Amino acid sequence: MAGEPAASLKSETGPGLRIPAHLGVIMDGNGRWAKLRGKRRTEGHVEGVKALRGLVEHCIAYGVSYLTVFSFSSENWTRPTDEVSFIFNLLRRFVASDLQRLIGNNVKVRIIGTRDGLEPSLARLIDDVEAKTAQNSGLTLIVAFNYGGKAEIVAATRHLAREVAAGRLDPEAIEESHLAGALMTAGLPDPDVIIRTSGEQRLSNFLLWQAAYSEFVFVEENWPDFDETSFVRVLETYTMRDRRFGGIGDQGR
Repeated sequence: MAGEPAASLKSETGPGLRIPAHLGVIMDGNGRWAKLRGKRRTEGHVEGVKALRGLVEHCIAYGVSYLTVFSFSSENWTRPTDEVSFIFNLLRRFVASDLQRLIGNNVKVRIIGTRDGLEPSLARLIDDVEAKTAQNSGLTLIVAFNYGGKAEIVAATRHLAREVAAGRLDPEAIEESHLAGALMTAGLPDPDVIIRTSGEQRLSNFLLWQAAYSEFVFVEENWPDFDETSFVRVLETYTMRDRRFGGIGDQGR
C-alpha cells in the first residue's frame, strides 16, 4: 500500500475511521534516518521537512482540524551549533517555499514557544507567517518551536501569580481553566492523539498539560519515513481506542 496514491488509500481505508480533531506529533528520528543511510544528520532534517509537508496534506485530506508538531525543543540548544543553525535556516527555507501553498490551502499557522535566543530576523519571520495566515479558516498548523512544556507551565503560573498580586484574581478561585487559558495553546482544544516516531516512547517535554487525556501512538518509522500509510495506521489505532476520560466508557470497564 505504501506506493498507492493518496486518493486510493483514502477510499479504501477512510470509511469508518475516527478522525481526531487535534493531532500532535513528535517528529523524531531525522538523525537516525540519515545515519542508517550513511548520510549527514542535516540531510535527515531536509527529508523530515518533506514528511511534514506530506502530513499537512494528509490532515487536510482526512479532515483533521488542528495539527501540532514539535519542530525544535528548548533543550535542542545543546546540539552542535552548526546543526542548530541548519535547523533555523531550514525553517526559513520552508517558509519561503511553502508559505503561498499554505495560504492557498487555507492553513492558519500558529507558532508557540519562546522567542528568547532567536535572531531578530527569525522572530520577524515567525510574526510575518502568523500575520499572513491569520484569517485562514482551514487546518490550524501549530509549530512548537523553541518550546518546552515545563517552561510553558512555569510561565503560565507566573502570569496567574501576577494576576493574584495585582488583586485581579482570587487565589481560591483559580481553576484548571485559568491555567489552561494562560498557556501558549490558549483557545485550542487539547490533542486527541499524540504520535511519536522512531520507536521512542516518551513525551520529551511536549504539551505536558495538554496531553493529560491524549491517546499515545508510538510508531517504529523514523520521521522521514512517515507517509500516508503510516498516517492511516495511526487513524486505525485511534479508532480502536476506548476513550473514557476517567469514566467507564462504552465497554463498561
